[in-house]
Amino acid sequence: MQIAVDIMLAIVSLGLIVVVLLQTGRSAGLSGAIGGGAEQLMGKTKARGIDALLNKITVALAVLFMILTLWAGYFI
Repeated sequence: MQIAVDIMLAIVSLGLIVVVLLQTGRSAGLSGAIGGGAEQLMGKTKARGIDALLNKITVALAVLFMILTLWAGYFI
């Protein structure tokens, strides 16, 4: 059982890394960090298409990662 959870945790970890790296950046350099942050907080930009799908996959993998980590730490 411990080996199965460890293997699933490794697969989810790698998947989470890949999905995060595939996402596009939210700002363009230093000017985007200063001026673009307010736009993102106000909700003027909305992710569409592949970015929205990658966001949903990231959330799902992050939740699965947390559950598997708690499972591995508590039950094993």
